[in-house]
Amino acid sequence: MHDISDLERRGLPGVFVASEPFRDAAETQATALGFDAARVFVEHPIQDRTDDEMTAIADAVVEQLLSALTGP
Repeated sequence: MHDISDLERRGLPGVFVASEPFRDAAETQATALGFDAARVFVEHPIQDRTDDEMTAIADAVVEQLLSALTGP
């Protein structure tokens, strides 16, 4: 989230992606930093996924990512 915050301060939109088990930690960090970063959460786990599985996960959230980048 620090990287996204830095990008935003520089005028570059950013979205971070994390898997679902990290949702609460992301909310806590956003509150602590006072920065509500755009974020998209994907299914868990990520490690040990095949290329095809990772492509399917990315395809499933691409619209969310684009929406988060361009705003409502």
